[in-house]
Amino acid sequence: MRIGILGGTFNPIHYGHLIIAEQAYDQFALDKVLIMPSGVSYLKKDQKIPEGSVRLRMASLAVEDNSRFEVCDMEIKRGGNTYTADTIDELKRNDPESEFFFITGADTLHDMGFWMYPERIFSGCTVLVAVRNNETPDDLKSDIDSYRERYCAKIELLRTSDIEISSSMIREYVSEGRSVRYYLPEKVRSFILENKLYE
Repeated sequence: MRIGILGGTFNPIHYGHLIIAEQAYDQFALDKVLIMPSGVSYLKKDQKIPEGSVRLRMASLAVEDNSRFEVCDMEIKRGGNTYTADTIDELKRNDPESEFFFITGADTLHDMGFWMYPERIFSGCTVLVAVRNNETPDDLKSDIDSYRERYCAKIELLRTSDIEISSSMIREYVSEGRSVRYYLPEKVRSFILENKLYE
């Protein structure tokens, strides 16, 4: 199988995340996309982040009507700091016959060389880099060439729409009492309001 992986804090998950996953599914003929909330992000230790079970519930609500997507609790159950390299290794151990595609944004690509064990990430999957309409392959060429030379990385460009939605914006809007309707699935919006998240 060809399996996509869309990881993230998902604090909260929103339509921008889901659209990228859907476009990756179509453009790279994936069999499914794993929606994987992170456990403890060592890159976001200073942020106040809801428990993994809460973010997992929001992700489940967001994708429950889409058979292409499957929520995965691997990183939350693992405990300790979440490292993408460990996730890729575990997925490959559990399913050695499948091919994995790690979906990430162009803004994240530059930082991947500074993540823990980048050589294990690049050797274990193909990285799909979401490039928006206002970006060109030339903007990413330096990083891509460097990773290919250092790690024999398999990197493909994923063409995505310009979706001006962010989790931080949604948190800010909720804290100010502003509407977040149509930025994220209605069931997720209701869950946030019912549980007084981000107020």
